[in-house]
Amino acid sequence: MNKQYRIVVAGCGGMANVWIKALLKRDDAVIVGLVDVHIGQAEKIRDAYGLECGVNTELGRAIVDTGADLVIDATIPDSHFEISTNAMKHGCHVFGEKPMAATMDQARKIIETADATSRSLSVMQNRRYDANIRALRELISSGMIGSPGMINADFFLGPHFGGFRDVMESPLILDMAIHTFDQARFIIGADPVSVYCHEFNPKGSWYKGNASAVCIYEMSDGSVFCYRGSWCAEGAPTSWEADWRIIGEKGTAIWDGVHTPYAEVLLADDSAEKKFIRDVARIEAPMDWNGKPGHEGCLDEMFLALREGRPAETDSRDNIHSMAMVLGAIESAKSGQKVMLG
Repeated sequence: MNKQYRIVVAGCGGMANVWIKALLKRDDAVIVGLVDVHIGQAEKIRDAYGLECGVNTELGRAIVDTGADLVIDATIPDSHFEISTNAMKHGCHVFGEKPMAATMDQARKIIETADATSRSLSVMQNRRYDANIRALRELISSGMIGSPGMINADFFLGPHFGGFRDVMESPLILDMAIHTFDQARFIIGADPVSVYCHEFNPKGSWYKGNASAVCIYEMSDGSVFCYRGSWCAEGAPTSWEADWRIIGEKGTAIWDGVHTPYAEVLLADDSAEKKFIRDVARIEAPMDWNGKPGHEGCLDEMFLALREGRPAETDSRDNIHSMAMVLGAIESAKSGQKVMLG
């Protein structure tokens, strides 16, 4: 039987519900404590799920009292640095929400703390865990279209959230685009080198801050990733997974974020060089991945990594590159200049 991890959940707001529902399905996890600055909120969550655990307003005390070895950080982004470093210093591994920290300096210090304590922070990047994106990644890594030279992702939706997103300075990039940026890194297996971003708020937007952006990233494999996105685009929506076109030396891969990805690749025909538009064949992506989708799939990988004593796929050392794409884009938009990342 797998080890059963003793878990304290920090932050009892909306995201805590997502984590707790997934954890309650597992036989290798038991929730032994809830922490929130508002004790009544922790009690409300405890009672809603019928949990038999203590509640606390201070994370360190909760860890000591319960003997926890794993902390779930479901707090707001500005608290992630304090929660994750405190938990690791108390001997716990951490599974946390994105972004892993509020600043790059904090992110680097989190990794330093992980190294010093031999503990880890793994970040919930649930959109990696989908059979279609796994198939697209396999299609690219197989060399079917050759080396990618240009990666394009379009993200156009018009969600009327209300609440904090409506008044954020950069709602699209800060709250959502990290998913698409992380997906790009995952699909092509490369990290960002630089970014130029134009962020704006178009006519008709119901957001106070900039709800639209165009970003151009130079990647470590020499390719260019182009992101076009808007959270105030009424009509003709893309999927939440974005609409992808990846152009390589020998063909193009397509994924609409919903259906099975495919590629159109050049035919091996000696006479093709003479044609103005060369002939191609359609290749369906291999659908071999059978993991769980979304949060549960990411949790499976996180727990497996702990049991095997290795960094998770979304370990902080990897995820810092996705975070750099977000903060670099905002810096570029404010300065009007290309920003080097690294």
